[in-house]
Amino acid sequence: MNGKATTTKARLERGRSALGPALELVHTGRAPTRAVLTAELGVTRATAGAVAAELEALGLIRVDSRPAAAGSQGRPSHRLSVDDTGPVVLAAQVHADGFRAALVGLGGRTVATAPGCVTVSADPAQVLGEVVDAGAALLHESGRRCVGAGLAVPSAVAEPDGTALNPLHLAWPAGAPVRDIFAERVRAAGIQGPAFTGNDVNLAALAEHRHGAGRGAQHLLCVATGHRGVGGALVLDGRLHTGSSGLALEVGHLTVNPEGRPCHCGSRGCLDVEADPLAFLTAAGRDPGPEVSLLQQSRQLLRTEYDDPAVRNAGEELIDRLGLGLAGLVNILNPDRIILGGLHRDLLDADPERLRAVVADRSLWGRSGGVPILACTLDHNSLVGAAELAWQPVLDDPLGALG
Repeated sequence: MNGKATTTKARLERGRSALGPALELVHTGRAPTRAVLTAELGVTRATAGAVAAELEALGLIRVDSRPAAAGSQGRPSHRLSVDDTGPVVLAAQVHADGFRAALVGLGGRTVATAPGCVTVSADPAQVLGEVVDAGAALLHESGRRCVGAGLAVPSAVAEPDGTALNPLHLAWPAGAPVRDIFAERVRAAGIQGPAFTGNDVNLAALAEHRHGAGRGAQHLLCVATGHRGVGGALVLDGRLHTGSSGLALEVGHLTVNPEGRPCHCGSRGCLDVEADPLAFLTAAGRDPGPEVSLLQQSRQLLRTEYDDPAVRNAGEELIDRLGLGLAGLVNILNPDRIILGGLHRDLLDADPERLRAVVADRSLWGRSGGVPILACTLDHNSLVGAAELAWQPVLDDPLGALG
């Protein structure tokens, strides 16, 4: 092989090895132009152009031939964006008050959503069959190519078996093989690509880190309460920290009130039962109704009746419990950002200074300069995070995943 051919082959191999990193940069919005892509990849302009062209040929991104406006120096550069007509993944979420299915494209864009179910049976196979059927109907209607599927569940998911270790609020059996059941239902529905399952708060944190309030954080702590219970997640340098067997950051079982409510785990006063929607409604003296979810009832009460002394006192009680839990986590994990989801986001909005003061007062690192505490910004972030699981093989190796 002559020198020119060797150089050409080396450039081709270097370009193909950059396909995954390049796609992730466009997917997360960090490379809006070809010039930025060139700089981020550390390659030549010619290589970056070839990489962008290959991703465009795969139907994953678009290269706008009209250059973006030039900055203070340098030439204008072509715009890059995800292809909004490209492949999608099936994303599914199950929670205590129902389930939802959606088709999600690159960039975390929701393409289509099925109406959510409001009841969940105690049989995981039945529930996952229904949610996959809803997703399959969306795919049929859309005519889009599907490259994978992801599922978010309100339970720790043990690795490597993919079992739901503690689906306390679903009445599912402990240790249910949710990953295998989901993958089987996906295959039976004729949906292409691999199937993945993860904890809902872990996936919310991943989605927020890539597309929302967690962008740019190196050590991102996410704490959230959805329909029942409290979950936590840690994203380190862009990757979820799941521990040795997928069970890290079970923050719901931090004790924040030793004399508090009995917890499902057998202890008392856990964050799980002291700072979730049911705890808020109970503290406010309100009986939960059957019309809408506990989360919706709590949010509505917090947003419209916070001037009511009983509601304000309940809100402050939950803020103090949540702040105590966050302070302990700050001392242990030393995050550079905290994001809050579900009802916790609304508690932060209702009284941000109180929550930040509790965290600062009760944590060593909080007092030393403060850790930013922000609200999650994505709608249905666990659903978007489930999609991120399904997109990961494509982000890792676009050519290998798409053939």
